[in-house]
Amino acid sequence: MVRSPSAVDRVLGLLREPPAEPDLSAGYLDLLGPAEERAPSLAQSVMESTFLPRIYEKVWRPVGFNLAKGWPFGPDTAAEQATARDWLGLGQPGEAGRPAATVLDVACGPGNVTRALAEGVGEDGLVVGLDASATMLARAEADTLPGGEVCYVRGNAVDLPFRDATFDAVCCFGALYLFDDPWAAVDGMTRVLRPGGRLIILTSRRLTPLHASKVGGELIRRATGYTVFGDREITGALADRGFTGVRRHRYPLMQLVGGTLPDA
Repeated sequence: MVRSPSAVDRVLGLLREPPAEPDLSAGYLDLLGPAEERAPSLAQSVMESTFLPRIYEKVWRPVGFNLAKGWPFGPDTAAEQATARDWLGLGQPGEAGRPAATVLDVACGPGNVTRALAEGVGEDGLVVGLDASATMLARAEADTLPGGEVCYVRGNAVDLPFRDATFDAVCCFGALYLFDDPWAAVDGMTRVLRPGGRLIILTSRRLTPLHASKVGGELIRRATGYTVFGDREITGALADRGFTGVRRHRYPLMQLVGGTLPDA
């Protein structure tokens, strides 16, 4: 399914370097073209496989994430998505007066969070889901209903292709720990936010601050490409970049962190 022309045109207007001939042949806007030769980590290879997108939303995401959040005591997927809309200043499904916000979902995978965020914006809003995996975006396109202002982009989540200060809200759920340079990714998310914009990140959490735990986390990162973050790393990263009102929910193996950029 091809996104609505208006959504695509709006996304093209947000890009630093809009392509002269946009590639929409797969339904999404492809800014990467043929896959570059690289050696992905084990974790990245799993995410880019053809099998995972088929089970991601109904098996991988609810089972793996809910257990990491302390199921049955932690929040389920619906509660997690409602919190994301709330922390990002969006509305809730069915509410009147939902904002016409421009929202970016970084490393959107098969679009499950992207669609949830779209339920929180008004008719003139725009939600952009960006991912580097063609297989994930193909699944996202297949599962997104026609109509509405949702557009998927195949692009680099660490070096975001958008202009500065273009989004009211940015979300990155379940991906920061897969990036080769997570702090560059946080820099990019900060860069594309408008003054007063909000950021929310759901990522891994190290259980203890003990040295042995840090060493174990480093071994995991080197073996799999999966980074386990300490309790103060993400909140500290947002504070260092000028975010205010930084808050966090801690779960056994995950953490949810959000903050707001000051108004200009």
